[in-house]
Amino acid sequence: MSEIPNPGVEPNPVPEPEIRRPAPPPRFWGAVAWMRDLAFSVLIAVVLIVFIYQPVKVEGTSMMPTLSDQERIFIAKFSYEFGLGSIERGDTVVFWFPGDVSKSYIKRVIGLPGDRVRVDAGQVFVNGQALVEDYVPEEYRDSSSWMGGEEKVVPKGCYFVLGDHRNSSSDSRSWGYVPRANIYGKAVFAYWPVEKMGRLH
Repeated sequence: MSEIPNPGVEPNPVPEPEIRRPAPPPRFWGAVAWMRDLAFSVLIAVVLIVFIYQPVKVEGTSMMPTLSDQERIFIAKFSYEFGLGSIERGDTVVFWFPGDVSKSYIKRVIGLPGDRVRVDAGQVFVNGQALVEDYVPEEYRDSSSWMGGEEKVVPKGCYFVLGDHRNSSSDSRSWGYVPRANIYGKAVFAYWPVEKMGRLH
């Protein structure tokens, strides 16, 4: 006599594989990792500030409205030293004052070595062409002439620089050209006050 299986009895189920989740790391190691990341970030910031970028404070009004008195900016100290760029007309550069390395000035490059520069009744001419200077508002212009309006050639290895606030700037019109060796940075970014934060042109 054949046996009839009991339909109410199910075969033994196959056990599911056990999934083991890794235990969370102890808080101590989490703190160590956090401190490591913080130290690395600080190291990178120090390297950037010491060797590449330097925060400086603008003193005076000679570069208004581009830069205001007490404004904080970053300068790229080795922008011109490692082949990252050459000094170009329009760059805002930081340099040691010719003849007195205890003073730093910040001005805009107008004439490159070999350029013919003339300032006649406030209008700047470079190589015979009137320079368009959108960065100098009308109220900051002046009507003075440099060297009686004569055209002068910028010497080799030197630069002719002017402040954007033409009627309130001591610059190459007063004390002459800036030697290349005196230029040590380029203004690249304003960070304070917040409303003026941004890349400098």
